[in-house]
Order: sequence, then structure tokens, then C-alpha cells
Amino acid sequence: MKQGPDQIALPLDWPQSDWDSRFIVSDANREAFEHFRGFSMWPVRATVLTGPRRSGRTLLARSFVERVGGRLFDEADQRDEEELFHAWNQAQDTGRPLVMVADAVPPSWAPRLPDLKTRLAITPVTRIFHPDDKLFGALIQLHFADRGLHIPQEALRFMRERLHRDYWTAERAVEAVDRYAIAERARLSLPTIRRALVDSRMIGEAA
Repeated sequence: MKQGPDQIALPLDWPQSDWDSRFIVSDANREAFEHFRGFSMWPVRATVLTGPRRSGRTLLARSFVERVGGRLFDEADQRDEEELFHAWNQAQDTGRPLVMVADAVPPSWAPRLPDLKTRLAITPVTRIFHPDDKLFGALIQLHFADRGLHIPQEALRFMRERLHRDYWTAERAVEAVDRYAIAERARLSLPTIRRALVDSRMIGEAA
């Protein structure tokens, strides 16, 4: 896992995978991260993970199930209820945990199948929250690095302070800047980034 001031290393007993290098730990997701580290304390061998889309929730869940030999249901609140019910029971029988990633959690997620509803009522829920300032900046850096680009600190600070702070915006903003810089054959600088974000209407002219 890449290191930085807003990150912590995965524990030594958590084998590294391609997914781990994509998940940056900060106060926004530390609750969920610690929840999986302490899975031996779960009251049942299942959990629900929720949070904004693009937040890395599936990456965290996949890394965990790869480590322990568990099972992952992404978009669990949209899956077949009978299948999910049997997966929940199987997790208890085998001791291999089930992770359900979902947009909605109980009571908003209210299955029609009574037996599944009963089981979800005793299943712990953990959450990833909207990115904090440090995580938002780290995600912008990561998306630029994916494109082989390094963003100057003053430009990173500008993006972090001016953009709407959510996971999807970080991706869209980097894409907008990269496209603009290629089209204009401009280096990645604060003026280039500002112009790109204005042209894409992600910030106003006065920003």
C-alpha cells in the first residue's frame, strides 16, 4: 500500500494485493477499515458495508474476502433475496464471512423475504463516509498518477479547495484536466488546471 500522511499500512497478516494499492485509509473510511480488521469480534459471520459509490467500498470488501476466504455480494440490496439468504446461512455454517456491499442498509433496505430481513437485523453495518480533505487530495494525486502525471502542490491545493468534495468529482476533475492539457498541449500547472476546470464548468470563473 502506498504510504502518505493520510494513510496507514495494512496489518502484517493482511497479504498485499492489487486492490490494496488502490485503497487509501483516512478518517473517512477508518471505521470500516478497523471493522474488517476486527472481524473476529463480529456477532455473526456477515456484515453490511455501505458508503458513496466510487469510495473504494468494493475494493476494501474484496481485499478482505481474498484474505479470509470469504464471500462478497456487491450491490447486495439489489440481489436475489433467496440467494442472499442462503449465502448468509452458509457463512454461519462454514465460518467464512459474508460481506454485503449495499447502497441502502436496514431499515431502509427492507427485504420482502422475512427470513432474510430477520438475519439482516442482527448483521453489523459499517460505513465509508464522504472524503475528508486529506483523502480528497490523495485521491486526486492517485488519479493523476494513474495517467502518469504529477500534480504540483499548489495546483493540488487549488483543486482540493475549489472542487465539490466527493469521490466521483475527484475522478471527473482529473479526466477534465488531462483532456484539456492534451488538447492545448499545456503542461500540468495551476493556470492549466484552473482553465480546464472552468471550461468543464466544475468551478466558476471567479474561483
